[in-house]
Amino acid sequence: MASKQTRRSFMQKGAVAATASAAMLANFGDGIQAAVNKNAASSNPSALKIEKVDVAYMRGHGTHMFIRITTNQGIVGYGEAMDAVSGTYYVVKNMERLLVGKNPLDVNRLFDDIRQRGFFGGSQSGIYVSVLTGIEYALWDVAGKALGLPVYRLLGGKYRDKIRIYCDTASSSESPKDMAKAAKEVQNLGFTAIKFDCDWAGDPKKLDPYNWTASNGEIDRMNDQFTAVREAIGTDIDLCVDAHGRYDLPGGIQMAKMFEKHRLMWLEEPVHAENMDSLREITRQTSTPICVGENLYLAHDFRKVFEKKAADIAMPDLHKAGGIAEGQRIANLANLYYIPVAPHNVSSPLGTMGACHCMASVPNFLCMEWHHISRWDRWNSLIEEEPLIQNGYITVSEKPGIGVTPIEDAIKKTAIKDVPFFK
Repeated sequence: MASKQTRRSFMQKGAVAATASAAMLANFGDGIQAAVNKNAASSNPSALKIEKVDVAYMRGHGTHMFIRITTNQGIVGYGEAMDAVSGTYYVVKNMERLLVGKNPLDVNRLFDDIRQRGFFGGSQSGIYVSVLTGIEYALWDVAGKALGLPVYRLLGGKYRDKIRIYCDTASSSESPKDMAKAAKEVQNLGFTAIKFDCDWAGDPKKLDPYNWTASNGEIDRMNDQFTAVREAIGTDIDLCVDAHGRYDLPGGIQMAKMFEKHRLMWLEEPVHAENMDSLREITRQTSTPICVGENLYLAHDFRKVFEKKAADIAMPDLHKAGGIAEGQRIANLANLYYIPVAPHNVSSPLGTMGACHCMASVPNFLCMEWHHISRWDRWNSLIEEEPLIQNGYITVSEKPGIGVTPIEDAIKKTAIKDVPFFK
């Protein structure tokens, strides 16, 4: 039987409920406000301004240039560029004048402003573009940190969570047995792709130091080496060969045809990319995929490769070819020709993770280089985060910006002497 409810009991219960509701209302929103206070906005984006651009140089695989951009809101961004950056301190400082006081979130506009200003000063390639590349990386790092987003989100999102890495390993002067051993060691580390050089300046079978024709002895030596490598690792692991552009047209054709039986992922630059017609002739005459691009700059250079059908795989070095956004443009352009992209990469973990964001954002990524197996501990020591490479892959960072923090004291250990360090 239902209990009777008197007017007095109703009023008493109502009073209790009102008291409880008042208590709840008094605390309503405290949890939300606490969360807001705990996760304050990264910045006031519209008021963000660049205050200073500093630079440091380090010896590693060649010369590494690190850029540090400081803003009025305490956000600091880092970038990296490679190769064509030696002796460029004053180039950086000249570009700094065009950046101070500007909003770093306008990454593409600032890039174009500087490049167009230097059109008659070499901004189509070389030192100018390489330095601008390091600055562009740092701008993306600032932008991501200011907005609280990883760089790949600013590029339109990602196609993949992990970036496949190939390991560049033993030199071409090694015996077939030693090359096979090195390949097996890399395979046991979890890598699914590996690269060796095939050119050897000291090869006793070479015709002379200046002739670029590959002798029969050189071709035989290459065949013996890569036969041993394939026997050691099988065909499940991808195998790449780099010729560094050190052969001529007939040598390049002969070499590419010899490599057909070894089922390469690619043969890299049998001749220099300066002559697209010669490169196209090699590509046309072989089933071995031909890869090119580490010494090309901006999407303009790659457009020539694609239009001439001079190569099967594009290999931009994202740390000197124009940066993250330009790397995405190169990849998207390549995709229109159904050409995969496999970036050249000899940078530190900072530059490497920046390239990972770029390659996560495009559909036609194939594989990316890593060149520091003999200095693995040194390479890992340059950033605060845990080692990036796990079983031959790098997981794209979800942290704001590029997602790794360089340790300046670690960089300074091999800084180039008599050059300002982050000044």
